[in-house]
Amino acid sequence: MLNATWIETFTVLAEEGQFTRAAARLNMTQPGVSQHLRKLEQQLGQKLIAQDGKSFSLTAAGETVRALGLSRRAQERALRDGIARDEPDAGEVRVACSGSFALLFYPRAIALMQQSPRLGIQVEAAPQARVLAGVLDGQFDLGVVAEDPRHPRITARPIGHEELCLVLPADFDGPVTFQALEALGLVAHPDVYSYADDLFGLNFPGEFAGADRLRVRTYVNQIGQIPAPVAQGVGYTLLPRSGLAAFAGADRLRIAPLPERRYRDLWSICHKGQAPRARVQRIMAVIHDLAADLR
Repeated sequence: MLNATWIETFTVLAEEGQFTRAAARLNMTQPGVSQHLRKLEQQLGQKLIAQDGKSFSLTAAGETVRALGLSRRAQERALRDGIARDEPDAGEVRVACSGSFALLFYPRAIALMQQSPRLGIQVEAAPQARVLAGVLDGQFDLGVVAEDPRHPRITARPIGHEELCLVLPADFDGPVTFQALEALGLVAHPDVYSYADDLFGLNFPGEFAGADRLRVRTYVNQIGQIPAPVAQGVGYTLLPRSGLAAFAGADRLRIAPLPERRYRDLWSICHKGQAPRARVQRIMAVIHDLAADLR
């Protein structure tokens, strides 16, 4: 590793063009400047100046080292400016959450970026294990999960809860019985089976024999498309309320009232340690507001 102090001394010497002025600017003695120069030349194995009496000129190697010194200064200034500046409307924020919550949050993220052209928001829909792992290794600044991970390197805050909904076509007529649902058929998706075991186990205990026994009408793995067949009268589905918030055809859906209602907790998580940057705190506040509205 090149000695950063020697490089800075040489850069000042090259700028001033004299040992005396360089020493004064650096608050050093002239022999001290000469010593730094000699040590840097020894480290590089190259002469950096060509002396002509009391004056000198830079060698080709010296020109290269001077350019390096100036570049390092610029990088250090940029680093210091970046650390000192902590603006809520500039920089990048990386958020990970469930697919249903992503549908709810992303329109707000777009609006925030329209308001703040220097703000970038990356949103990844992911399973809870992936959200936690990504926050731990620094891939995500902020995550939204359905339970407290109770991890020693994670700060978790409860931000609300959302209802797990039985979603029917708007024109569904008659009582909501297990037989009627089976006749209609399930619009399945990757999370629906755990939802069914949770919700149907409570509301249809005598008839429900497990999610793997449900009659599946169709399967969709794109979260934004799951309500579409239900809106067209093709089956029913189970979704958190956030998964319905951004669906354009919500007027063609009906959320069925059930005797036993189920809610999923929502937690925001970030890496424990230093306080989140201002831009992360801004996005966190938006997410907390969205979660509160789902109650």
